[in-house]
Amino acid sequence: MKHKLLAVTTSIATTVAALTASSAFAQSSVTMFGVLDTSVAHIDTGNGSNTGLSSGGLASSRLGFRGVEDLGAGMTAGFWLEGGLGVDTGTASGFSFDRRSTISFSAKSLGEVRIGRDKTPAYLNIETFDPFNDIGVGGYGGSNMIGGTGTAVGTPEGSAPKRASNGIHYLLPDTLGGFYGQVHYAFGEQASGVANDKLRDSVAGRIGYKAGAVNVGLGYGEIRGGTTAAGVDYRSTNIGGSYEFKFIKPMVLFATERGNGRRIDLLGVGLTAPLGRGEIRASFSSFKRKDIGNADSTKLALGYGYDLSKRTQLYATVARVRNDGNASRGLTVSSSALSSPGIVAGDNVTGYEFGVRHSF
Repeated sequence: MKHKLLAVTTSIATTVAALTASSAFAQSSVTMFGVLDTSVAHIDTGNGSNTGLSSGGLASSRLGFRGVEDLGAGMTAGFWLEGGLGVDTGTASGFSFDRRSTISFSAKSLGEVRIGRDKTPAYLNIETFDPFNDIGVGGYGGSNMIGGTGTAVGTPEGSAPKRASNGIHYLLPDTLGGFYGQVHYAFGEQASGVANDKLRDSVAGRIGYKAGAVNVGLGYGEIRGGTTAAGVDYRSTNIGGSYEFKFIKPMVLFATERGNGRRIDLLGVGLTAPLGRGEIRASFSSFKRKDIGNADSTKLALGYGYDLSKRTQLYATVARVRNDGNASRGLTVSSSALSSPGIVAGDNVTGYEFGVRHSF
């Protein structure tokens, strides 16, 4: 009896081991990853100032999971779930994968189809050709320049959103000799019975070339705003480039948004340069309103990051915005827990951040 029990137990153990090995072979990898970034931040305007902890001065704090499965014949399936965190407050209740939630299928020679919520192709140039990656007090703030909910009614993610839900993306394969590209269409999911049944629908694309030290990219996006009764189209276009010398990496970006009778142009020039165990970051940007006068802004930002290791960096950034009499552009602090003081048209705004970023 004991021998039979031992045989059955051994058989079960062997079967479980075989199934586990098969599952492990099919699922190439599953990874948990994240970034924790927090800083002491200060914003000063003509109406007052505010100082406190911010989350995401150099990189957005996040927690995510991703995995890839080998389907054979050069095909893979994958998933990516990523949500934002507030390190300064520990905000995680009601946690959602608001940064990215996609499932994908790809083949090396055919490219990738990605379904779900992700960054829009048009936005990728904004962060790629910004020395501060379009974040913190130093970032250009190059998306949603016309506005979000208040001015693009019915488009809660703005006139030129960073991300879009309900999207279908196609990415070119990385075997095209340096050429890259991506297109997407996102459904607004309005009922066909309303007058503006395309509300929140968006389309975007990006094409570029990156080889050696050179990187250039062109992006375009369009989103339908307005209300369910009447639509307003918002369009954005941008072009950027960079060249990586051994001692410095200069970059330039031009972006424009149009819609609802408004137009704003952004011209940004910047650079990154290695220094010691870290990197200098600097940029100058100009924002021009084309629909009204005396409403332009300029911004100067300077920062430095010091690498304690490959995963941990100390950083400091200071920035200043000068506004014309009809302009009220401010600085972005990446935290809902630290509000920026009110800005009256014509105010100049100064801000700084001292922080630490750790990735895992």
